[in-house]
This record gives sequence, C-alpha cells and structure tokens, in this order.
Amino acid sequence: MKIALDATYSAGPNLSGVGVYSREILHGLAHMHPDPGVRWLWCYRPHRFLKSLRIGLPRRCGRRLLLDRLVPDAALFHGLNQRLPSTPLRRSVTTFHDLFVLTGEYSSPEFRQRFAEQARQAAARSDLIIAVSAFTAGQVEQLLGVERSRIRVVPHGVHPSSPGIPEKIILSVGALQKRKNTIRLVEAFERCPPGWKLVLAGSHGYEAGEALSRIEASPRRADIELTGYVDDVTLQGWYGRAGIFAFPSLDEGFGMPVLEAMSRGIPVLTSNRGALPEVSLDAALLVDPESTGAIADGLRRLITDESLQQTLRRKGLLRAAQFSWENAVKRTWQVYLELV
Repeated sequence: MKIALDATYSAGPNLSGVGVYSREILHGLAHMHPDPGVRWLWCYRPHRFLKSLRIGLPRRCGRRLLLDRLVPDAALFHGLNQRLPSTPLRRSVTTFHDLFVLTGEYSSPEFRQRFAEQARQAAARSDLIIAVSAFTAGQVEQLLGVERSRIRVVPHGVHPSSPGIPEKIILSVGALQKRKNTIRLVEAFERCPPGWKLVLAGSHGYEAGEALSRIEASPRRADIELTGYVDDVTLQGWYGRAGIFAFPSLDEGFGMPVLEAMSRGIPVLTSNRGALPEVSLDAALLVDPESTGAIADGLRRLITDESLQQTLRRKGLLRAAQFSWENAVKRTWQVYLELV
C-alpha cells in the first residue's frame, strides 16, 4: 500500500511551525510503521523539490514531484498544510492548523485570498480532516461548513527537554508580525523593571516594518535583542537561558512555542484567546492580548512573584508532558486506518 504526503513544508533550512509539524509526522510515521507492506511517498512542490534532495529518506520512502494535476498513485494522500492537489484522489486527509486568513487581516490580501480558497477546496474534498486543536476544529466546522463527523483532533507534540539556568531574559519566539502582537509586547516590556532583557527570536513577517520602527524608537532599545530566524540548536540555547516566556499572540490555531517553553520549565505568559487557553490550561498566565497594560502587568507579576514562577514551572512541565510527537504520529496513523 502506498501513502503519499505533501512534504513540501518540511524542506528548507528555515522551518516554520508547519514545517516542524511536517517533519515530525513524516519521519515519525516512517520509523513507527516500517511495515514492508507500506511505502511512503514524500511529495514536494516544484519550488521545494531541489531543496528536498538534501534530505535523506528513511527506508521504504520515495521522493516525488507534486503538481496540482500530477499526483503519485496512492491509496491515501495527506495534505499536511490545509491544501490538496486539484486532481481527483482515491482517499484524502488534510491537516488544518489555523484559519486566521478568514478571521483577521494578518497577511496580505493576495495571500488571504489564495490561502482561503485552498482551505475551502481542501475542506470540501477531504474524506477526513485533522485539526490540531479543538479550537481549530470548531473553526473548520463553523467557517468552512465541515460536519463534525469528518474532523479528528490530533494535537501537536513536543520533545522532552531539560530545564536550563534562567537569566533575566524575557523570550518570545515567532515571526515579527502583526498577528504575533510584537508591538504591544515591546510596549509592555518598556514598563518592566530595569535589568531585564527582551529577546525576539524569529524572522520578519507581515508588516514587520512597523514593529521594527517601534523597536528602534523604544527607550529600552539597548535591552531588546532581535535574533532573526534561529536554527534549532540556537533556539534551544535561548530556551535554556530564558527566565520568562511571552507569547501574547492575537490568533493561534495551536501555539507550539508555548509547549516548548513549558517543557523547559519556563514560566509562560500567553493570550486568553484562540487555542492558547486550550493548550496551556492553568499552566500559564493568560492575559488579554489587546491590552498593553494587561501584558505589562502579567510580565511584572512573573518577574516579582517567585511563588507564581514556581507554580507555573511545575504546572508547565506537567502540561507539556501530556503532548508528544509519538502520540501525534500514532493518532495520525489511526486516522489513516479509518480510510484504508
């Protein structure tokens, strides 16, 4: 039996959250199910195909070019990023990560139009849909008209890590962009006690220019570090040094960095909207992301309240332990078994 997956987003040096998810699912399935009766086809769209040639494939995995009207013959096709080829498929599964393209102006009009159309088509044509959170499942149902019986919730995972040695660093991971609420985080940091440093780890995203201008004008500019995109090793180094993790995003379908921070025993401040309350439960300090004052108050509490720090460290470690990529892979395989 052949199972094909859209591996496009797992190729390249600077993986986004979708890229990390794709990598973990692809490799996890190949290693967890080495059944000689199953052959995995990793399919790449033209703009990433050459980059994919640098990636070594596990046993019983093949590499294929993916075009909308040219798809390898397979019993099942899995679109890992809310998109399917336009050609008819035998059976199909699509993973939906978020639908911010339908709920806010967090990207260019051209991107929103293209991505929204791809999402609608994938939702209509998928035999089953994987949503990475109950929040995203609800959005797929309400915004795309998908009956709940076709949706399966399979959360992201996180790899276990050891707590580091915290310094006076507030770390935030994610692209500098409107949706990640960078400007309000910077303004909130300006109200924090001196001696602390804000580290913004991520590439430049939509409307990054506004955030960069605000950072340059900040009276605490000397205390703000912009790392740009960082590789996994460098990122783990920052997690190991962070005393607080701040993620006041305006819209998230899951929020993988929150889990990563919790797994390192870092007290987390995050938003009270989207999937973030679902992911963090009571293991993070939740704030209104549209209130700079609320973000600032939350950061100051985490800086000064050692009892709260210890409570969130303990609860965060316990919460992160409930999510694993191994479990995500197993549950994805169970979705496949419903169809083939």
